Amino acid sequence: MKVCAACHTDLPKDNYSKKQWKLDECQRRCKVCIADNREVQPIPKQDDDESNTGDITKTLDSMYLENVGKSSDEELFKQRPSQYGDCPVCFLRLPTLNSGWRYMSCCGKEICSGCFYAQVYDNQGNIVEKRVCPFCRIPTPTSEKEAIKREKKRVDLGDAHAIYNHGVYYRDGENRFSIDHTEALELWHRAGELGCAAAYLNIGYAYKRGKGVEVDETKATYYYELAAMQGDAHARYNLGNNEAFAGNIDRGLKHHMIAARDGYSDSLEMIKQMYSKGFATKEDYTKALQSYQAYLDEIKSRQRDEAAATNANYPMEYANCRYY
Repeated sequence: MKVCAACHTDLPKDNYSKKQWKLDECQRRCKVCIADNREVQPIPKQDDDESNTGDITKTLDSMYLENVGKSSDEELFKQRPSQYGDCPVCFLRLPTLNSGWRYMSCCGKEICSGCFYAQVYDNQGNIVEKRVCPFCRIPTPTSEKEAIKREKKRVDLGDAHAIYNHGVYYRDGENRFSIDHTEALELWHRAGELGCAAAYLNIGYAYKRGKGVEVDETKATYYYELAAMQGDAHARYNLGNNEAFAGNIDRGLKHHMIAARDGYSDSLEMIKQMYSKGFATKEDYTKALQSYQAYLDEIKSRQRDEAAATNANYPMEYANCRYY
C-alpha cells in the first residue's frame, strides 16, 4: 500500500502504473488521478476546533461503543454477496474494481463498462454522438456541472451511492467542492447506514490516517469489519493484512480467501506469498486460484472485452481485475 499525493488515499499496487509506484510519496499519483488530470496536492491542514468535528465524532464513537465486539467470527467470516451485485442491463456480476462499472446519476444504477461502452459505435461503425443511459435511456450529461447537478438530486432522494460520492468530493476537493473531512465523514456515515459498504471502508481509512478524527487503529478495524460484512473486498483485504501482520495467520488467511473469491487480486497475491513462506498450504493456494477464476468467469462478457479495447482509461485496470 502507498499513498497517492493527489487524492491522499492509501492504495494497493494495482492502482498505480509501474512508473508511479516507484516515485516517492510527494510525487506519486494513482491511475484515477492521472486519468482525471488531478495534480499533486498538499496534505490539507486539520482543523483544531473540536466544535467542527464534535458531532460526527460523537456519532461515530457512539456507534462503535454500542456495537464493537457484538459480531461473531461466524458473521465476520461469512462469504457475502458483492456490494455491487449484478449489472441491471446484462445481468452479469459487476467487476470488483470500480473501473469495471459506472454509476449513472440519472437513475442511480451501477452499469457495467461493457454495457456503458456498447454505445460507442453504431451498427455501421460510426461513433455515437448523442449517448443515453443504457438503463433509463436519458441522455448522458454533457458537462461536469450537469452531472453534479443530477447527482445532487440523487443525494436529496437518499441514494446511498450518490451520498458516498459527495463524501469523496469533500475529502479530495473534487468537482469544485472544498476539502472538508467533517462533511465527508457525515456523508459516509449516512451512506453506510443506507447500505453503502465503501462508505464504512472510507471511515476506516479516516481513523487509520487521522482525517477528520484522531488516529485510532481499533476503530479503523471496526469500520473495515462493517464494510467487509457488507461485501467490500478492499476492506476484507485490509483486515487480512492486519491480522497476518499481527501474527494471526489463520485469521488473515481466511480474510484473504474471501477477498480472492470476490475478485481482489491483491489478496490472491498475498495468499501466494503466504504459501511460498510456508504460512499457507498448497490446498489453500489452489482453492484461492480456483475461486478467483470462478469470479473471472462470472464477470466475463464479449461487450466488456470490447469496452477494454475501446476506452483508454479502462483496459489496464480491467485486465488486472480479470486476469492474473
